[in-house]
Amino acid sequence: MPEEPEEHLLIGPFSQIITMAGLPLNGPLRDAQLDVLDHAGVLIKGEKIAKVGSYAELAQEAEAQQYRLQEIEEPMVLFPGFIDAHTHLCFAGSRARDYALRVEGKSYLEIARSGGGILDTVSKTRAAAQEELVQGIITRGKRHLTEGVTTCEVKSGYGLTVAEELKMLQAIQEADQQLALDLVPTCLAAHMRPPEFSDSQAYLQHIVQELLPKVKEKNLAHRVDIFIEDTAFSEAEALTYLQAALEMEFEVTVHADQFSKGGSQVAAQVKAASADHLEASGPEEIAQLKAAGVVATVLPGASLGLGMGYAPARQLLDGGLCVAIATDWNPGSAPMGDLLLQAALLGAAEKLTLAETFAGITFRAARALRLEDRGRLQHGLLGDFVAFPTGDYREILYHQGKLKPAMVWKRGKLCLRP
Repeated sequence: MPEEPEEHLLIGPFSQIITMAGLPLNGPLRDAQLDVLDHAGVLIKGEKIAKVGSYAELAQEAEAQQYRLQEIEEPMVLFPGFIDAHTHLCFAGSRARDYALRVEGKSYLEIARSGGGILDTVSKTRAAAQEELVQGIITRGKRHLTEGVTTCEVKSGYGLTVAEELKMLQAIQEADQQLALDLVPTCLAAHMRPPEFSDSQAYLQHIVQELLPKVKEKNLAHRVDIFIEDTAFSEAEALTYLQAALEMEFEVTVHADQFSKGGSQVAAQVKAASADHLEASGPEEIAQLKAAGVVATVLPGASLGLGMGYAPARQLLDGGLCVAIATDWNPGSAPMGDLLLQAALLGAAEKLTLAETFAGITFRAARALRLEDRGRLQHGLLGDFVAFPTGDYREILYHQGKLKPAMVWKRGKLCLRP
C-alpha cells in the first residue's frame, strides 16, 4: 500500500506557548529565562514541528502553502509533552495492605516478613498472563496521557526469572504498540535477589549470561537498571553487573541513594544515563554525579508514598546537575502516579522555580532517557505537546496538579480533546 501523504497543519492560536527552547540542561533556572510566546501557533509537518511563532505570521504562511487549520477557540497555554522518566507500570495486583501496615507504623522488613513487599508483587506478576500485564499497562498509560504525559519509561523487575522478565518486557512492547504515548522499556531484572537464588552475585551472573543476550536479541530493551541498597544489591555487585551490561552495549541507569549512600558513586563510575531517587545524597554525591555528567532523577511519588523526605532537588540544581522529575509509579512505594501533581508538590517543598519544575518533566527528563527528539517545542522535534485551559502558564503549577490538560498531541496528532 502507498504511504499516506505527510499532513501539514497549523495549530492555534494559543494564548501562550512555553517552548522550553534555549534553556541549559544543567543547573538552576529563573522563570525570566522561559521563552513565552503570546498569541502563537505551531506548524506541523507529519510527526514533527516545522515552526513555532506568531500566529498571525504562521497563518499567512499556512494559507499560502494550503496547510490544514486546527483552530483553538478557548484560552490555552501550550507546553511540550511531559516525560515520565522512571516508572514501574508493568505489574499485577495491589499492595494496599502494605500501605495500611506502613502508615500504622510497621517497618519495611516487618511488612516483608509478613508476606508483603516487592516479592508480593513478584508472586502476583508471575501468576499473571502476559495479556493481563498488557492491559494493566494500557490502562495506566491512557491515564498518563490524559494528564499530559506523552513519553513514559517502564521497567521490568517483578519477574526475576529469565522467562518472567521476558514476559514483562514483551508485555511492555505489546502495550507500546497499542498506546498513543511512547513507552521506553528498561530491564530491571536486578531489582532484588529472587528466592530461587541464595547468592546475589550468582543471580546477577545468571542475568548477564541468560537474560540480557535474549533481551538484546529480541530488541526488548536497550536500557538496564539495578537497585543498589542494603535490601537489594551492593555497590561492588552493581559495578560488576553494570560494566557487563555496558560491554553488551546497553545504556545503564541506577536506583541510587534512596535510603543509604553508595549508589550514586557507582552511577558516576559507569557514567550512567541517570541516578534515580537520591533522597540520601549529600554534597559529595552531588559533586560525583556532576563530574560524570549523570542526570539526577528525583522521585517525589516515592517520598509521598513512604512518608519520607524528598530528594534534595534544590541542592542538586545548585550543584550544577541536570534534574529530572519522575513518578516512580509502582504498586508498593509510589502508587499515585500523577506526574504534574508530584512535580508541583516537590517544587513547593524544595523551592524550585516554575522553570526548574517544568524543565524537570520536559527536556531534562528527555535527557535522562537520552532522547534528543522531544522535550522542547522547536523545529525538527516531535510534535508532542499539551494544552491547558488557561491564559497564564503560572496557573498550572499554582493549582498543584488539579488543572488538567484539555488537549494532548502525540507526534502531531490530537489524541485528547475537549
